[in-house]
Amino acid sequence: MKITLNNRPEEIPGKTQMTVRELLDYKNFTFKFLAVRINGVPVKPNEFEKAVFKDGDIVFVLHLISGG
Repeated sequence: MKITLNNRPEEIPGKTQMTVRELLDYKNFTFKFLAVRINGVPVKPNEFEKAVFKDGDIVFVLHLISGG
């Protein structure tokens, strides 16, 4: 499967679709606060296990950091 992840082409072998949770595990994104969009549509954290993207989709995963 070929997607665009954070403005970069990414190929995930052996998949035709994937959930957000599977992607986070595959890429080892472990930050506590993540903002995810699939084709410009926000995905809430409680939807990560259900939200599916497929070949050709555009996915953004942003790490939210706060500080002072």
